[in-house]
Parts: sequence; C-alpha cells; structure tokens
Amino acid sequence: MKTSPAIAPDPARSSRHPGLVLACVSACTVLVISLVAAINVAVPMISASGLHPSSSQLLWIVDAYIVVFACLVIPAGAAGDRFGRKGVLLTGLGTFAVGAGISAISANVPIMLLGRAITGIGAALVLPNGLAVLVHATAPERRGRALATWAAVTGVAGIIGNVGGGALLATGSWRSLFVAVAPIAVLCGLWVALVAPRSSRHSRTLDPAGTTVFVAATVALLIGIIEGPEQGWGSAVVVTAFVLSAALGAVWVVVELRVPHPMLDPRLFRIPLLRSAALGMLVMFFGNFGLFYVNASLLQYGRGYSVLQAGLGILPLPLPVLLGSRYVPDLAKRIGIPATLAAAFLAGAVGLYGLSTAAGQPYFVYAAWLVVIGIGLALGMPCLTTELTASLPTEQAGVAGGLQSATRELGSALGVAVVGTVLTASFTQHLPAILRDREPIPRTITQALTVAPTHRAAIVDAFTTGADTALRVASVVTALAGAVVIAGAVRAGRRAI
Repeated sequence: MKTSPAIAPDPARSSRHPGLVLACVSACTVLVISLVAAINVAVPMISASGLHPSSSQLLWIVDAYIVVFACLVIPAGAAGDRFGRKGVLLTGLGTFAVGAGISAISANVPIMLLGRAITGIGAALVLPNGLAVLVHATAPERRGRALATWAAVTGVAGIIGNVGGGALLATGSWRSLFVAVAPIAVLCGLWVALVAPRSSRHSRTLDPAGTTVFVAATVALLIGIIEGPEQGWGSAVVVTAFVLSAALGAVWVVVELRVPHPMLDPRLFRIPLLRSAALGMLVMFFGNFGLFYVNASLLQYGRGYSVLQAGLGILPLPLPVLLGSRYVPDLAKRIGIPATLAAAFLAGAVGLYGLSTAAGQPYFVYAAWLVVIGIGLALGMPCLTTELTASLPTEQAGVAGGLQSATRELGSALGVAVVGTVLTASFTQHLPAILRDREPIPRTITQALTVAPTHRAAIVDAFTTGADTALRVASVVTALAGAVVIAGAVRAGRRAI
C-alpha cells in the first residue's frame, strides 16, 4: 500500500535544538488558539458590560477574530513561503499584541470588533508559519512525533484558554483578558527571535484577488447564520447573504483556477486523503468550539459557577489528549486511519449528546462526558494533522499549515455561529410568556434578567434548554459529517492500494 509523500529535509534548516523550537512554536500556537476559547468564558461578562451588545453583536465579538483568522490563514502561510516564515511569524505576534491592546481599551462594540479583527490578522500570520518553522527545523525521522505533539497542543489550547481566561476574568473585568495576552505575545516574539531558524524562501506570488473573494464568501455565509434568528430566516438580509456566499464561492473557484499561484488551488482537493482530512478537521473543531461557546455560560448560569470555576470546569476534556495522543500514530498504523477516525467521531458525537442530558445531573457525570469528547480529540487530531501536512511538498509547508489552520478556524467559526444561533432561537422560544410577548423579545440571558429579574429560574431554565438543544444539533452534525469523512478516508485507502 502506498503512503503519503514524505516531506524532504530543508537545506536551510539550521536549528541545533529542535526541542526548543517545538516548545516555542507550541507556546505561540497555544496563545492564538487559546484566545478563541478564552473569549467564550467572558461572554456573560461582556454581555452585561457597558458595551451593551445585542445577541448578534455578541456572536460577532466572538467570531470576528475567528473569521479573520480562518480567512487569512492560508494566504498568510503563502506569505511565509514567499517572504520567510520566521519574519512573518514575528510580524504576526506583533500584530496580535496590537489588536489585543485595542480590544482592551475599546469603549464600544465597533472598536471592540476592530481590535478583534486585527488580533485575528496576527493569529493568521502566526499559526501556519509556526508550523512551517517546526517542519523545517525537525529532522524527517523525528517529524512525525513532533507533529503529533503539536497536534496535541492544538487540541488542549482551547482548554488552556478556558482555564487561563477564567483565572484572568476572576479579577472582575473582561478587559484583563486582553491586557494579559498582549505582553505574552511580545515575549513569544522574543523567544522566536532567539531559537527559530530561518528557512529558504520560494518565489511564489501572492493572490490578493482569490483572498478577497474567499474572505467575502466566508463573511457572507456567517452573516446569514448569525443574523438569521434576529432578522428572520426569510428576510432580505439573510437570503441575500446566503445567495451571495454561494455565488462568491463559485467565483472564488474560477479565480483560483486561473491565477498562476492561487491562495489555495481547488485542484488540491482532488487528493482524496487531503480532502477527507480537511473536512475532518473542520468537523472536529465545529463540535468542540460550539461546545466551548455554550459550556462557560451553561456552567455559570445553569450551575451557578463563578467565572474561574467555569474555566476549570472544562479540565476533564484534555486529559485523554495529554495522556493518549502520543500513542495514536502507532494505533493508526495498526488499525488504519479510517478505523481510528471512526472511533474519534463516534466519541465526539456521543460526548456532545451526553452533555446535553447532563445539565441537571451531578458534575462528575458532566465531567465524564467531557472525557469522552477528549477521547475523540485525542484520536482524531494527530491523524488529521499528519495526513494534511504530508499531502503537500515541503516548498508548500506554509500552505499546508495554512490549510490545517483554515479548516480548524473555519470549523470553529461555524461551530460558534451555528450553536449560538440554535441556542438563541431555542432560548427565545422557551422564555416565560411575559417575555415572549415583549417587543423586542430579549435574545440574551442578560437582557431577559434585566427585564424580568423575578423570573430568574424560568429564564435560566430557558437558557439551559437552548444550550441542550444546541449541543444535540452539534452532535448530529458531527456524526453525519464524520461519516462522510470516514467514507472518504476508506475510498482514499482503496485508491492507494
């Protein structure tokens, strides 16, 4: 049976301490991914803050960072291939720090969204180029283990964001989250400057047209999803957004097929295993970041946890990732990638559904379902990361890293958007009649409690019901899309024989 093409060693690789490079790149990875999750812990605090965001604005505060991150991560990887991965990585860390500073001092929602978008640009520059630096700094015989470790880090980074975010927010202000991450980004930049080797550059041009169309198509899709509950699914805004997204998606394919150096060549998806792994990464992060959006608020409102307790409440999830990820490459060799991915998606779907039934049960039951989800992450992430990386040649390491990052972040953005939308729709349907008859109807739990504080128990019940419904939707989507991924992996394996 044929195997995925190996990545050739880079003649420019000069690192004598690949372990330090792995630690440095892992720290940068944790920084940019953990902020995706940390903001979810702050959602109740931001909702009740002087920014006074609506339900859709609250989703955009969470998703603005992820959307920009997802849309620009592939061209950012290509920029690293063109201008040098280390330099682009350092630029990204500086941009990240600036965006976090703007978010920290924002006085209204538009400035907050600007800061989140700039931070997303920085994150897009950091993630694929950090991975590319790691690939080129690690000898081929050690690269598989290094990538498995990096994959495990990406899996637990969201948990670190929940716990670290909870600890920072315990100070009483959501601004402390952004105040803290800015200097951390600067310190990571100093570390990169000291230990990361320079790698060879490649004379590929960038693709501004393809990038612009891709960003527009993605934003239009998320506008439709996020604004649906508030504007109405048949409203002109929502219908136009979906139609525009589909049309722009078609235009993007045409543009990418015609430019000499596309941001992401659609023909790459003819590679069966790459296509399957990219979809798998998207689905896995759809479910898990949908969970992160719901989890912190569910623990704070449903169980009465403090913001720190809510951050700590997710800790059982990374245990399987931390303890078992290093054994997954050997397991995949023994039983095959399709079987490993089948177990991963089954665990993820079952765990999400189990959580939807555990709201009124003791915490240890809730924790057990988090462990099941963690098993899914531990099994799936190393397989998907290794296959995506090995599917492209070394001169396209930045694009390979960008594709992995884009599928993860796009999955995260869709997870937050879809789960948040389902949560809002179900929440408003289950509010007490006195609130359902109001105009406008409250769409966040903070708004509802402000209007009718004496109905707190019924409002919290409505929120819990909405969260349970959202988790079940995430479970079904994970199961169905996971089946498609597994079928694709099986077909890819047959073609490789």
